[in-house]
Amino acid sequence: MSSSTESDQSTSGAYVTAGQEFDRDMNYIPDRITAQGGEPIDGRAGTGASSPSDAPRWPVEAGRYRLIAAKACPWANRSIIVRSLLGLEDVISLGTPGPTHDKRSWTFDLDPDGVDPVLGIERLQDAYFARYPDYPRGITVPAIVEIESGKVVTNDFPWITHDFFFEWREHHAPDAPDLWPADVRDEMEDVMVRIFHEINNGVYRCGFAGSQEAYDAAYDRLWTAMDWLEDRLSTRRYLMGDAVTEADVRLFTTLARFDAVYHGHFKCNRNKLTEMPNVWGYARDLYQIPAFGDSIDFEQIKAHYYVVQTDINPTQIVPKGPDPSLWLEPHGRG
Repeated sequence: MSSSTESDQSTSGAYVTAGQEFDRDMNYIPDRITAQGGEPIDGRAGTGASSPSDAPRWPVEAGRYRLIAAKACPWANRSIIVRSLLGLEDVISLGTPGPTHDKRSWTFDLDPDGVDPVLGIERLQDAYFARYPDYPRGITVPAIVEIESGKVVTNDFPWITHDFFFEWREHHAPDAPDLWPADVRDEMEDVMVRIFHEINNGVYRCGFAGSQEAYDAAYDRLWTAMDWLEDRLSTRRYLMGDAVTEADVRLFTTLARFDAVYHGHFKCNRNKLTEMPNVWGYARDLYQIPAFGDSIDFEQIKAHYYVVQTDINPTQIVPKGPDPSLWLEPHGRG
């Protein structure tokens, strides 16, 4: 990969604030796509926060929407996995921006002529501005766009996968898994909240810490949670038992990036994932399920973090390792 200029790729200063702890902005477009004829299924969607009761609703309709989800991004990666697990590929189309967005927007540089073949746009920001001409927040993935109008519908990532399961059920494949089993749903919500705050966000809290004190506190929080995971996975195959759930999807996208990015780039380096027997076996178990493994592109993942985040990696040098073939070794958790 050739390096890019500061003006093209840099997000320098966008993440690290001197002396402060990283705090993720969770203000997203709250719209939801819901089944007609009833109230939408609610909950906390694994973040601890409920969906606004007055959020605009859009109808479930096959072929009406396009999911824009970069494989490089862990939050977007979730939606790609859930879409595949539920068999929604022919119902909701998928557009995949390249990994090295610039300050303005994710771009469709992987497509011919750098244009999304369905939406006809070069930058995801075009879909945001089509609905909100003065959209003031970040242009994030995943995002769902209404194809006909070209307008963004929502980028509220926890609710996107929640609603893929609960609201799009009439379009699920016959063998689609039960990602939100009723008998463990309350416990699963608590598990997902902990994973979200302590692990999914925990690695960013380390990587974007603005002081030694903030980093040290973030590091200790992360590894307390990682040790909890190692213990929990010693007595069960997946987070909630013998079957894959939404909780596993949300954890997996962080684990898939851990040794390749977070261990070094984000200084989460007490040990590697490969040095945690239960977590590493569990991660390989999930990776070897096609919906999970097929969604992972390690080269895109590394390019996203090491090239774009020049405030952390000013040289933009992308490491060659680790060896991705390790993910295909037997996991022994059957």
